[in-house]
Amino acid sequence: MGEHTAMDRQAVVAFARYSGDGSFAVLGANRRFILVMIAGSITGAALGGLLLEVFPELVLIPMPAVILLVSAVKLARRD
Repeated sequence: MGEHTAMDRQAVVAFARYSGDGSFAVLGANRRFILVMIAGSITGAALGGLLLEVFPELVLIPMPAVILLVSAVKLARRD
């Protein structure tokens, strides 16, 4: 049998808690968005893994932070 961590148990408890009150119904209503997010996450993880062979971690680790910062600034200027 595999070992279970506290995080595993916490995830199960959270799922049980929120699935009972219909909190996950929004996922069904936004199925296309969820599928696009999943595809983007998988693609990003795969590309990130491949980039580790090309660039050092010192360069790659700050990249998501920079992307999020630029996105936040763009979003703030939209108003």
